[in-house]
Amino acid sequence: MSVIEVQDMSWVRGDKQILKHINWQVGAGEHWTIIGLNGSGKTSLLKMVTGYEWPTRGKIRVLGNTYGECEIQQVRKSIGWVSSALRDEIYPSDRAIDVVISGKFASIGIWQAIDKSDRERALQLLTRLGCSRLATAHYGTLSQGEKQKVLLARALMAEPKLLILDEPCFGLDIRAREQLLSEISKMGSAADTPAILYVTHHIEEILPIFTHVLLLREGEVVAAGLKRDVLTSDNLQRAFGLPVTVEWAEERPWIKIGKNRAW
Repeated sequence: MSVIEVQDMSWVRGDKQILKHINWQVGAGEHWTIIGLNGSGKTSLLKMVTGYEWPTRGKIRVLGNTYGECEIQQVRKSIGWVSSALRDEIYPSDRAIDVVISGKFASIGIWQAIDKSDRERALQLLTRLGCSRLATAHYGTLSQGEKQKVLLARALMAEPKLLILDEPCFGLDIRAREQLLSEISKMGSAADTPAILYVTHHIEEILPIFTHVLLLREGEVVAAGLKRDVLTSDNLQRAFGLPVTVEWAEERPWIKIGKNRAW
């Protein structure tokens, strides 16, 4: 079963076409990175995949469910989502372990009854991400990097079948970024990890665990497929509108800007 199938999908708002004839498929066991400049359609595509916006034309099938023929709220319960925007919505006074538990209910705060097994699972997830020491700390006292790890544990609490990481390194300094990427790498290497969509506009964040790349420009697909096939200098120049070259080190791509500054 494919995790995501998008067929000839377009989205128009007013007189602006935001997404244009998107065709894309994510298979089981694949971890994708979605790359593009601001305004390229990354967030809009995520909204379509999670059913928060509806395409003007085309079809979307997620986790075996065809949108328009299923209960989207039920589908969302199988999707974990981490974003920098969510980081600022959590109550500062909540303890980290409670933030993680809230992921079971996809809520901000805990409003339902919980039991011992919920706390045990939350602590296991924090331990898995190397931050069990934060369990009783107030969320508002954590560093930005620590908050992102807690939110990652929260996203895993409901045992999702699809995990969306929407610019999780936004606002982090280089040390916090690399620490978070290290934890994502460990998590992504585990046998029970769900399919991952990692959204960024920094290609150096594409870790070895990511198998495929979707490259967007102005709402259109520039290229999609295995990362080595997609992350070529020609494709990135088309996507970014810059003279660039790509170098690989430690199985991660790094971009260099050319001397042509006419842009």
